[in-house]
Amino acid sequence: MYQNGELPQYVDFPEPVVQNGDEVLVIVKAVAIKHFDKGIASGKHYSSETLKENGRVIGGDGICILEDGTRVYGMGVSGMLAEKAIIHKDRIVKLPAALSDADAAALPNAIIGAAMGLRFKAEIQPGDIVLVNGATGFTGRVAVQIAKHYGAKKVIATGRNEQSLQDLLSLGADEVISIKQGDEAFITHLKETHMASPIDVVIDYLWGHTAEMILASLMGKGSFTHKTRFVSVGSMAGDLIQLSAATLRSIDLQLTGSGLGSWTKDQVGKLFSEILPEIFRLAAERKLKVQTVTHRLDDISTLWDLDVPDGKRLVVGI
Repeated sequence: MYQNGELPQYVDFPEPVVQNGDEVLVIVKAVAIKHFDKGIASGKHYSSETLKENGRVIGGDGICILEDGTRVYGMGVSGMLAEKAIIHKDRIVKLPAALSDADAAALPNAIIGAAMGLRFKAEIQPGDIVLVNGATGFTGRVAVQIAKHYGAKKVIATGRNEQSLQDLLSLGADEVISIKQGDEAFITHLKETHMASPIDVVIDYLWGHTAEMILASLMGKGSFTHKTRFVSVGSMAGDLIQLSAATLRSIDLQLTGSGLGSWTKDQVGKLFSEILPEIFRLAAERKLKVQTVTHRLDDISTLWDLDVPDGKRLVVGI
């Protein structure tokens, strides 16, 4: 459990109680710790207001066992980082036997952060050129692979970690661009790339100054421009940007975001009925690859600030 703004603690607390017929009590097997969970616990995420009362259990989703023994991914009504939890009956996905608890727990947040933006906000089409900004993190790596699965002709990946950028070439990226090379070189590289193969989709996990540079590189000169669908998913490089009106007027730009509150009920329904089952199957068949770091629940207070290697996800086994 956690108190807002404090480190979580491993403590005993009452078993959660089912409140209505839309809920079910489950045994929890594994839960991933994401930036989203840390943002909720610290009160810094924009949805934290709905969970503002103290004494909450961490974790919005996890891998669970139903009463009949079926292993599923479930989205929690109560916090998931506990031995037992309450989940929504209509937000459950049965898992392939070949998919490990750790990989299954690690994937959903990344699938939501990648597939929902690509499919519903960018409306990705086979043959699209896709730029993933901030691709060296766990979700970025998944986004590169999902973009290829959805038919992207070319995937361009940006990031700071040089080794992780090189690893992305084996995961489906066709070109990698280092953010560390300096602003002028970065913008020039993007301009040349865009001129050679116009970018259809930008999936952005960084925002901040990197987003400013990408938008600047797309700026037109008064002639016809290629339409680019820019989707903001994260803001690891800062929550605010400066956007030139001239840039906005000079290009055929669709600027949107993908996150809680931006999707329709129908789209969220398809997440559970179509998207998650499909990507879980790909991972079980090793057609989509992820890396995890696993620890036990009773270590939670020491894990909160654990330095997890770039591109990996921390998963807590219960």
